[in-house]
Amino acid sequence: MKNYYEILEVSPKASNEIIENAYKLLQKKYQPDQYIGEERAEAENKLRDISEAYKILTDSFLREQYNAELEREQTSKTEAYVQAKVIKPKQQREVRQKARRQVKQNVIQEEAQEEQQMPAVGSFGAIVNIVKNLFRRRNREKFDIRNIKREDYIAAGLTAVIIIVLGVILWFIPATRGFIRSLIPF
Repeated sequence: MKNYYEILEVSPKASNEIIENAYKLLQKKYQPDQYIGEERAEAENKLRDISEAYKILTDSFLREQYNAELEREQTSKTEAYVQAKVIKPKQQREVRQKARRQVKQNVIQEEAQEEQQMPAVGSFGAIVNIVKNLFRRRNREKFDIRNIKREDYIAAGLTAVIIIVLGVILWFIPATRGFIRSLIPF
């Protein structure tokens, strides 16, 4: 099975916008008119694969099906490895956990690369990126009330500040003042 994420050189968590940008860059890079002979045929095949990957990954329904199939394939590879080795149950769990950790580590590395590529535009853009990164990092870990970190308090505070600032801005717009008054309990 082809890995469309590798073909487009994006992470499995990539948004449609990132996929579209990658598609456009690769489409320019492998334009068959730039090549001669065998290289042209290779570029045409590569461009065909890129177009197929783009078609699947930008359609939300097809992407969900593809992700499920990809996950099943990865799971079956792990299971085949475990069965081929005829390992004891405890060792089987360890192998599965190691595979899960490796996949999780790859996703974390790809997200870190994406974070470095996304520049913050202005102070509001920087705040949005900070909050997004905090919540993204938090979603990777299991939630436990005892493990609330300083970052969580910062994220909650930034979210509250943003909501208050938006409320104040909406208060000064005459058309929305009545709506804001209905939200205030006093």
